[in-house]
Amino acid sequence: MRIERLRVAYDIQVVYRHFPLHPDTPEEGLTLEQLFAGRNLDVPRMQAEMSERMAAEGLDYGTRTRTYNSRLAQELGCWADGQEGGERLHDDLFRAYFVDDVNLAVVDNLVAVVERAGLDAEDARESLRERRFRDAVDADWARSAELGVTGVPTFVAASQGVVGAQPYEAIEQLVVAAGAVQRSA
Repeated sequence: MRIERLRVAYDIQVVYRHFPLHPDTPEEGLTLEQLFAGRNLDVPRMQAEMSERMAAEGLDYGTRTRTYNSRLAQELGCWADGQEGGERLHDDLFRAYFVDDVNLAVVDNLVAVVERAGLDAEDARESLRERRFRDAVDADWARSAELGVTGVPTFVAASQGVVGAQPYEAIEQLVVAAGAVQRSA
């Protein structure tokens, strides 16, 4: 992945921020046809193109048929950031959503991903029940609005950004312009 390459090449810190992508999606989700209704989009073609882009990055991509509300998954991501080994959960959530078509709006599904990541499932469940990271995600959403973020992924460094699946060189140029120092070989 591009971010992993950057972490190896440059002395950078990657911080995940959350963005309200389709925040009104109901818990049961929507079919992709429902999500994109009225936009004259060819969903199977979009899926094929996404699969090609993911494969080019060495990432799996399943036949996703639905979109789900990711709010609780974002709160869980904030929880994971404070856990030993929590970084892995971001990748596991990505896989659950984009490869396995798991409904990440359902707490039991989220806890199952936590268990597979080897993290404390009961603490994760309690965190979600208590909505411990609601304010953190709200703050991320507000910051996204301030920065004018309109899509994912968006890469930001020193208040400059690039949106979408950009080539490695575009993201590298962004971090270098922000002052990132290259690591010694």
